[in-house]
Amino acid sequence: MPRYEYRCEANNRNVEVKHTMSESLNNWGELCDLAKIEPGDTPLDSSVRRIISCAPQVRIPVGNSKLKEKGFTKLVRRDQGVYENVTATGSEKRYFRSDDPTSMPHIHKKIED
Repeated sequence: MPRYEYRCEANNRNVEVKHTMSESLNNWGELCDLAKIEPGDTPLDSSVRRIISCAPQVRIPVGNSKLKEKGFTKLVRRDQGVYENVTATGSEKRYFRSDDPTSMPHIHKKIED
């Protein structure tokens, strides 16, 4: 669920809450209820507005060797029904053909509990 930051001009406070994208908060009382904080002396009907905040950064391995190191499988389409497993390890076949189940990557060996 996404996090949003709201600002109340009546008390100059910013409060971060999680809610669905379709939901919108309009006043301090709604914000306090969702954030589970005490409203204090601020009137519950004081308006709040959602403020723009920086999106969280997501780190993604960029190279095939990093993907392979992390246990990912990357298939690159080479022809109709033919994919190259650019992260193949050990006994895995380099090329996967959709009509040949034996060429399927060993995903079950890469998944751990």
